[in-house]
Amino acid sequence: MFDVTLISDIMDGGVRKASFQTCGAVCSSQIDIELDGDIVKSVRYTGGCHGNTQGIGALVVGMNKADVISRLSGIDCKGRGTSCPDQLSRALKML
Repeated sequence: MFDVTLISDIMDGGVRKASFQTCGAVCSSQIDIELDGDIVKSVRYTGGCHGNTQGIGALVVGMNKADVISRLSGIDCKGRGTSCPDQLSRALKML
């Protein structure tokens, strides 16, 4: 019900670049992720609370994707059952 949808997933010079459509229950509509192995290089949200999504993206850079998943999985926004951080964890689980 709250799953993200993979839009694209490519390798570019050893960096994995993936884009996901969020589930629709959150304010953001898309998440773009770059991974170098299991290390997060960048996260960019389309839509959502701009300051919060920028903050999430900045905080996870350099982290192992498993650590990001562990910290963000299950975070709820306003009783929606998911959130922009939770959607990021769901996307990372697919990579």
